[in-house]
Amino acid sequence: MNNKKVGIIGVGNVGSTLAFNLASKNICSEIVLKDVRENIVKAMALDISQSAHAANSLTNVTAAINADEFSDCDVVVITAGVARKPGMSRDDLLLINAKIMTSVINDTIKYNQNAIIIIVSNPLDAMVYTALKASKWPRNKIIGMAGILDSSRMAHFIFEKLAYGQGQIKASVMGGHGDDMVPLPNFSTVNGLALTEVLSNDDIEDIVNKTKNGGAQIVKLLETGSAYYAPAYSTSLMVEAILEDKKEVYPCAIMLEGEYGYDNIVAGVPIMLGKNGVEKVIELNLEDNQKEQFNKSINSVQELVDTLEKKLF
Repeated sequence: MNNKKVGIIGVGNVGSTLAFNLASKNICSEIVLKDVRENIVKAMALDISQSAHAANSLTNVTAAINADEFSDCDVVVITAGVARKPGMSRDDLLLINAKIMTSVINDTIKYNQNAIIIIVSNPLDAMVYTALKASKWPRNKIIGMAGILDSSRMAHFIFEKLAYGQGQIKASVMGGHGDDMVPLPNFSTVNGLALTEVLSNDDIEDIVNKTKNGGAQIVKLLETGSAYYAPAYSTSLMVEAILEDKKEVYPCAIMLEGEYGYDNIVAGVPIMLGKNGVEKVIELNLEDNQKEQFNKSINSVQELVDTLEKKLF
C-alpha cells in the first residue's frame, strides 16, 4: 500500500460507496472522509472502518472534522454538491455547485499540495473547469470521472442486446458527461470483435441512445436519487490507477490544450492515468460524424463555461 492516503469530500451515496470499495480493495493505508454533516461523516467512518476490519483490510478509515485533519492526501475525490430541485434552472444548479466547488477546492489545496484531484460532482465537465480555474493547478492534477461510467453503461446495454459476452465487452465513450456524450461503436469490441461485426446498425443505434440516457433511466426509477454503485466503482478504478501508477487508458474529463482541435475547454477523452494524474492524452482517429458529435458535445459544455465566466469568474 506504500502508505498512500485518499481523501473523499462528500459522503453521500457515491462518496460513502467509494470509501467502502477502496477500504475493501486494501489499496491505500488511510482513507479520510469529510462532509459538512459532522454526525453523518463520523457515522460513515465508523461503519466503513468496521467493514474494513471484517475484511481484514489494513486500510484505516477516519473522519476529518477540522480542515487540517484533511491533509497530505495522495488522491482527493470530490463528490460534494447539490442535486437539482423542482423549480431550479440548469443555470441555478450550475452556479450553486460552482460556488461549492470553488470553496471546497480553496480549502483542499491548502493542505494537499501534492494530491491528484478527481471530480465527481455535477455538472461534471463544468465542475472540472471550475476546479482548474479556482486552483490554478495544471490540468494533469485535476480530472473528472465520467467516461469510465458512461462506457460501463454502454457495455451493459451491449450485453443486454447480445445476451452473451459478460466480462469480454470493451465499450468506449467520449465527450461531455450529458445528453451530448459520444459513444464510439467502432472503438467498442466483444471478445476482440468489432461491435459492427456482431450487431446490426439498428441495434447499435439503440445502444447509443440508451447509453446517453443511462443515468436518467436510473433517476426515473429511483424517483428520489441517482446512481451510485457504478459511479463509485468507476471512481475507484481511477484512484487505483493513480496510487499504483498503472498507466491505464481510461476516458476521463480533462482540460483540452489543442487536442482534437480544441483549447481551454473540458471534455472526456482517452488518457493514460498514472501517479502524475494525466500522463498522456490519446487522440483517436474519429470518423466525420463522430467529429460532428464531439463538436456538439463541446458546444454544450462551452455554454456552461460561458455562464460561469459571465457570472462567477
